[in-house]
Amino acid sequence: MVHTEHSPDIVQAQRDWIRTYNSLAKAPTGSNTRLRRRLIDLSRRLVQDVPREQLADLRRQTEEKS
Repeated sequence: MVHTEHSPDIVQAQRDWIRTYNSLAKAPTGSNTRLRRRLIDLSRRLVQDVPREQLADLRRQTEEKS
């Protein structure tokens, strides 16, 4: 396992992703376009900035700092 200390803005992006995902799960079907777009933007950012083998570590780090 790779253990990397991620930058605060990446950790915040992961927190925002989790928060947006949970909000989307609770949102009525007809009113979720804004949340879906936000989730896509955050996903794109995380995929571009975090190597795949570090994603689990990022999630763990995010949970620890919550």
